[in-house]
Amino acid sequence: MFPSRELGRSGLLVKPIALGGNVFGWSADEKTSFALLDAFVDAGFNLIDSADVYSAWVPGNHGGESEAIIGRWLTRSGKRDQVVIATKVGKWAEQPGLSPDNIAAALEGSLRRLQTEAIDLYQAHEDDEATPLEATLGAFSRVIEAGKVRAIGASNYSAPRLRDALQVSAQYRLPRYETLQPEYNLYDRAGYESELEPLAREHGLGVISYYALASGFLSGKYRTAADAGKSRARGKRVVERYLNPRGLRIVQALDDVAASHRATPAQIALAWLIARPGLSAPIVSATSVEQLHELIAAARVALSAQQIAQLDLASAGQD
Repeated sequence: MFPSRELGRSGLLVKPIALGGNVFGWSADEKTSFALLDAFVDAGFNLIDSADVYSAWVPGNHGGESEAIIGRWLTRSGKRDQVVIATKVGKWAEQPGLSPDNIAAALEGSLRRLQTEAIDLYQAHEDDEATPLEATLGAFSRVIEAGKVRAIGASNYSAPRLRDALQVSAQYRLPRYETLQPEYNLYDRAGYESELEPLAREHGLGVISYYALASGFLSGKYRTAADAGKSRARGKRVVERYLNPRGLRIVQALDDVAASHRATPAQIALAWLIARPGLSAPIVSATSVEQLHELIAAARVALSAQQIAQLDLASAGQD
């Protein structure tokens, strides 16, 4: 139904939207999470993104809840062969960093919770400058050789450190990071576009962006200060960060383009990402099947060059 995109040179083929597992065991209970996973795969998509730390920040949670829910769903649904499972290591306080010992131990925990023999994409959740890159990449090499991981990726790396990692991989003939997971959306552009995007395109890396809707701001949900009350968890932060002349200009442009497609602002914001050269799949999170269906419908929206230019112009500059 949707064209596949290869993640770097990994051989992993994914559809143009990824499902974020950060809400599993948090704002989506297990029953809802199962329904979201079924709906996502049944709609023709396949990339599911999680992390060992999800969702340790929730009172009563320890970490690993998201992976465990995905694992139980995989066993119940029998859909393991239909999905690409991505998870991360390095940011969980229980198993922090990218030392070889921690990677080996954390991987075993993720495999156990996910109830799978191999993880398709195993990502360094954040840089660990205390561990030499060759040690981290050597550890990833060993788990790939053992058949427990198919490919590796980097999340939240700076451009200089990502370039260094790619050079170390080439120098020592170690597996390279095939993907990059940066924060990137129509509002938050400079951090990715200035250095990371040229580097990713130069080396043919897959890019899986998070915060695709700027914590919900690009859905048009927040238009006045009073709208902060629409989300107890993040409304105040969203309004403080994004509700300014530039943010409102972007929302107006999303409204205008959405009207011509009979779409929603969120769908247009995602379609803009999908159309970005070199970007493999933005991550979306949902807490209901209805919300998920709205978001993944963005893959059917084809923006014209003029509409992309209109959105680019509205989001030009930084506040």
